[in-house]
Order: sequence, then structure tokens, then C-alpha cells
Amino acid sequence: MTILYLLLPLSLLFVLVIGVSLWWAVFNGQYDDTDNAGAAILRDDDGGQPSRD
Repeated sequence: MTILYLLLPLSLLFVLVIGVSLWWAVFNGQYDDTDNAGAAILRDDDGGQPSRD
């Protein structure tokens, strides 16, 4: 029973840390432009390397 006195505050602190980090990521622009970041690898040009066909 005494372990609950340790685990309950630790779990609440853990939830608080997760919430603050998610809030920070959302409001600092981490998720502003996810479409262009995903498509950038498809538009990547390797500098005109000739193909080896």
C-alpha cells in the first residue's frame, strides 16, 4: 500500500511532462508543414547523376 504513495505522484508527473512536451511541440510549429517535409524526399535531385541503365 505504501508503494502507491510513490507511484501516484510519479505517474502524475509523467503525464504532466508528456502534456507539456506535446503542448510545446504544437505551439512551436513542429507540426505546421508535414506534407512538404514528407514529399521533399521524392523531389530530391541527386545532382544530375547519370543513370546506369
